[in-house]
Amino acid sequence: MEDIALNETTGVVIVDHGSRRAEANAMIECFAAVFRRTTGASIVEGAHMELAKPSIEQAVDRCVARGATRVVVALFFLSPGRHSREDIPELARAAAAKHPGVTVQVTEPLGPDARIAEVMFDRVRAALES
Repeated sequence: MEDIALNETTGVVIVDHGSRRAEANAMIECFAAVFRRTTGASIVEGAHMELAKPSIEQAVDRCVARGATRVVVALFFLSPGRHSREDIPELARAAAAKHPGVTVQVTEPLGPDARIAEVMFDRVRAALES
């Protein structure tokens, strides 16, 4: 399969659940910055499904304002469930409805990926070394 580049008209909204704790919500912005640096994507926004701002709608609006004609809502969730299967797709559809001509898609959750296992193993090693 051919690699699909993230160009200047593709926005990525990285969405987590959202929290009442500011330090938890700040994590999505940190991860968005890492994603931006790692991928070279120019339009990347963090968002929260609920409990905090920016919302998915606000993040999609920001992507479109920056020139995105396609927005991918990337789930910062490990497992499939009601939020990933129902809530977030519905919120993404509502955000897309405000922007005729803009395509909004939702990814699958991260799931049981070996790359996540590698990161977890790094955390386990760090815990054992401390």
